[in-house]
Amino acid sequence: MKGNDMLKTLSLALLTSALCFHGVVSHAATEYKIVTASARGTYIQIGRDIAALVAAPADIELEVLPSAGSAENVRRLRYEPGVKLAIVQSDVYQAFLDLARAGNREAGDIIRPLRVIMPLYNEEIYFLARADSELTYVHEIRDVRLNAGELGSGTALTTSTLYRLMFGDAMPEGRTSFLSNENALVKLIDDKTIDVVAVVAGQPAKLLADMKPEARQFIKLLKVDSAHPSTRAALRTYFPATVRATSYPNLLSEDVPSFAVRAFLVTYDYNLNQTKLSLARFAQSLCQNFSALQSKGHPKWREVELSLPDLGRGWFYYAPTAKEIRACMLATLAKASRPARECSQHERILGLCG
Repeated sequence: MKGNDMLKTLSLALLTSALCFHGVVSHAATEYKIVTASARGTYIQIGRDIAALVAAPADIELEVLPSAGSAENVRRLRYEPGVKLAIVQSDVYQAFLDLARAGNREAGDIIRPLRVIMPLYNEEIYFLARADSELTYVHEIRDVRLNAGELGSGTALTTSTLYRLMFGDAMPEGRTSFLSNENALVKLIDDKTIDVVAVVAGQPAKLLADMKPEARQFIKLLKVDSAHPSTRAALRTYFPATVRATSYPNLLSEDVPSFAVRAFLVTYDYNLNQTKLSLARFAQSLCQNFSALQSKGHPKWREVELSLPDLGRGWFYYAPTAKEIRACMLATLAKASRPARECSQHERILGLCG
C-alpha cells in the first residue's frame, strides 16, 4: 500500500472511530440520583421502582441511594451534586417551612428552592412495645423510654412532632434514644432498656414483614384510640390509618388502627434547560408507565393517584413536570369520556381495531 493510500485509510479509520465515539456520548443516559431512606424501608423500594420503570424508559440512569430519612434527604437534594430527586415526608417538609417563617435563615435557604413533583402515598406510623408490656395504646407512651428513630431521619421528626401534638411537650431528653430500628428492637427485646420503638414505613414494611412467627411472643403493635383527646390533636397534622394483619401475618392476628404521614416525590427548582427537559421527559415517562408501577412495583403504588392536588402554603409544584402530568391527566380524562365505537368490518380486516 502506498504512503498516501495508507494515510487516507488511517484517517478514515480515525474519523469513523471518532464518529462512533461521538454517537455513544450523544446517546448516553443522563445520570441522576434519588435519595430514599433505610435499606430495609419502603422508600428505597419505591426509589428502585422509579429507577427501573420510569427513569430508564426516559433515558435517565437513576442511582438509588439509601439515607437516614426525610430530613437528610432535604439537605442532600439541596446540596449534594447529582441528587435530583428525593422522597420526603410531608411533616418534615412542613417543619422546614415553619422554621423558615419563624426566621431560621438556614431552613429558608434549604427549603424555599425545593419543588414537589407529585404526592405519593401515606406511610404508616408504628409504635412497637414488648409483648408483655402493660401498654396498649399510643396515647400511653408519655414518659416511656422511647426510641424516636435516627437523628436526621423523617422518623425522628415524625415521632417528635406526634409526641408534642399529643402531650403538649417535647420528648424527655433522658428517656429518648435515637438508634436505628434494628438496634432499637434488640434493646427493646433483649436488654429491655427501651420500652417503645417508633417506626415509620409504608406497609408492607420489610423490617416487619420479614419477622418470623415467633415475633408475636416478643413484640406487639400499640393501637391508636380515635376517641382519645390526644389522638384528635395529632389528627390535625397526621392521618388515620389501618395496619392490616394481611401485611404482617407473623406479627398481627387482627388489623390495628394507627397514624400515617404523606410521602412526596420532590426535586429542586432547576432552571438549566437540559435539566428541565430531562425532568419533563421523566414526568412523561411517569405518566406512560404509571400502570406498570402499580402492577409491578411495591404494593404502595396501588394507593398512589396520578394527580396534582392543591398544596399547602409555601409548597409549590415543579413547573416542567407539572405541565407534563397535567397534560397526561387531561389526555386520560378525554380518553375515558370518549364513547366506545364499534369497529367496522373493513377496519378489522385492515387491523385498525386496537
